[in-house]
Amino acid sequence: MNGNNMLLTASSTSQLSTVASEIITFASKNRIFLFYGEMGAGKTTLIKSLCKQLGTNDNVASPTFSIVNEYNAPGRNIYHFDFYRLKTQTEALDMGFEEYLYSGNYCFIEWPEKIPDLLPLHYISIKISVESNNERQIIVGQI
Repeated sequence: MNGNNMLLTASSTSQLSTVASEIITFASKNRIFLFYGEMGAGKTTLIKSLCKQLGTNDNVASPTFSIVNEYNAPGRNIYHFDFYRLKTQTEALDMGFEEYLYSGNYCFIEWPEKIPDLLPLHYISIKISVESNNERQIIVGQI
């Protein structure tokens, strides 16, 4: 990372609204977000809070089986990807991933490790880890 990082912690889901607001402010004009963390770390839960901050009233849920969910927010679309079940990067290309990525809309990507060759040059990296007291440590970086 280039040193432009932010460390956030959340000890309960009630703090995620504030965390999401800080992430959106930190991201500025960047619309691509990559989420890293073990299964159950809270990636989808944080994405729900980000979508709410962006104004969507849609039901935000993990797109594990559909690979991508689209949410409507005032003046924009939000695309939520979950590549956990992807077998090859070609599957992402076949579903039109690059068109979503370069649409100018928000893209929230879970399990970006599955598509290393398709990642853009610039994005917001969000690494979530579960600490011993069940607190979430969230490292946000601009790449």
